[in-house]
Amino acid sequence: MRSDGNLAVMSLRRTALALLVLIGLIAPGDALKCNCTNCEKSGYECETDGACMASTSYIKGQEQHVRICIPRESLIPPGQPIYCLSAEGVLNTHCCYTDYCNSVDLQVPNGVPKHESWPGTPGSWGPVELVAVIAGPVFVFCLLLIVGVFLFQHHQRNYNHRQRLDVEDPSCDHLYLAKDKTLQDLIFDLSTSGSGSGLPLFVQRTVARTIVLQEIIGKGRFGEVWRGKWRGGDVAVKIFSSREERSWFREAEIYQTIMLRHENILGFIAADNKDNGTWTQLWLVSDYHEHGSLFDYLNHYSVTIEGMIKLALSAASGLAHLHMEILGTQGKPGIAHRDLKSKNILVKKNGTCAIADLGLAVRHESITDTIDIAPNQRVGTKRYMAPEVLDETINMKHFDSFKCADIYALGLVYWEIARRCNAGGIHEEYQLPYYDLVPSDPSIEEMRKVVCDQRLRPNVPNWWQSYEALRVMGKIMRECWYANGAARLTALRIKKTLSQLSVQEDVKM
Repeated sequence: MRSDGNLAVMSLRRTALALLVLIGLIAPGDALKCNCTNCEKSGYECETDGACMASTSYIKGQEQHVRICIPRESLIPPGQPIYCLSAEGVLNTHCCYTDYCNSVDLQVPNGVPKHESWPGTPGSWGPVELVAVIAGPVFVFCLLLIVGVFLFQHHQRNYNHRQRLDVEDPSCDHLYLAKDKTLQDLIFDLSTSGSGSGLPLFVQRTVARTIVLQEIIGKGRFGEVWRGKWRGGDVAVKIFSSREERSWFREAEIYQTIMLRHENILGFIAADNKDNGTWTQLWLVSDYHEHGSLFDYLNHYSVTIEGMIKLALSAASGLAHLHMEILGTQGKPGIAHRDLKSKNILVKKNGTCAIADLGLAVRHESITDTIDIAPNQRVGTKRYMAPEVLDETINMKHFDSFKCADIYALGLVYWEIARRCNAGGIHEEYQLPYYDLVPSDPSIEEMRKVVCDQRLRPNVPNWWQSYEALRVMGKIMRECWYANGAARLTALRIKKTLSQLSVQEDVKM
């Protein structure tokens, strides 16, 4: 009688051979010899090209033992051919692939020895069954994951659509803002809030999402400017493209600097990023001024001497406040604009200026003596660049260098204003600075040649000497245009000079 160890080894060997035959790695012998209980004429033996089979069944209380040959064509499908399947409690079947291997004595299924590995257990599965068992759950999991992602995206689209409807409905009420608050009330709150840094973020978001856009009023490299309505009042909405996220963030950050609010700096109201499910819009909401930019205003209108002084003095006042550092707990850092030009100055209804577009501004932290420069790729407008910027000699570590560059640009803006001054019935057509010396879209090399190499400046007509206001404006311009930035006037000095002129000319600001 064989030992249990020998039986286990033989069982493993038979299982391995069976798997190899079933998956086609080896071919069974052409004449596999098997025991056969129904083959009396051939001495209870048979030959086959398939497998030997032994089975024990338990039918009507009696055990019946059968040993036969199974032809190869009956072993399809491979792995668990129908002839080799067992039935729990009724039938135990054993297929094997070596000579006389079906001579084993089988018991009914409940009594199968633990060392027997009979078909139907995972150890005898073929590659198709193994792939099916592994790939099936993976496929179901992936399918559920795809359905889950689809449902999530569908929910997000519906949510964003509802949000957009809420934004476009000006009648919707919000918990954080009283229903009777008007735009004028909001601006008053901004002016008297103490910090001077604008409204809380949740109020900004509330305002931005209850604005109804009316019409487009301008375009630029950053995006578009719209006139919008909020509770019956007009607001300007600067919409940045998603590519200009850094510029949007920087401008909103500068506008919310503590104590920045000033009557001659564009009044900031709110900033918000709005996702409509397809793209992200970056909004910057500010006061609306129907006259538009100083560039547009001067193109359409000439100005009186009084009007010229009001524009020039208010621009100097805004720039002086921007440049000024205010010390204290509620202090304000010094800020330089870096892109001052007539297109970035707005004209208010009362004929004064408000400086706008602070996306390139730099802040000076006096405690650490560091300069906070915006991390974006934009540069200033070439036509208004100071000589030291054009020839790259500007000291980027010295904050006063940036303020001096602003003063140079302010002098060019003053030249644009003064040309349109109607004095004694005489005024000139609007022109950009250096219109007669460089092309409409000059390169830095072309500007450098004119401003640095040839040291040319816009022409100041001799007839301006006949009018005190124009004479003073001409003198200020020349002192703003010095090649040496340190020799230029400061914004505060310009403001004081023009204040004295306004008193002389009896100008009501």
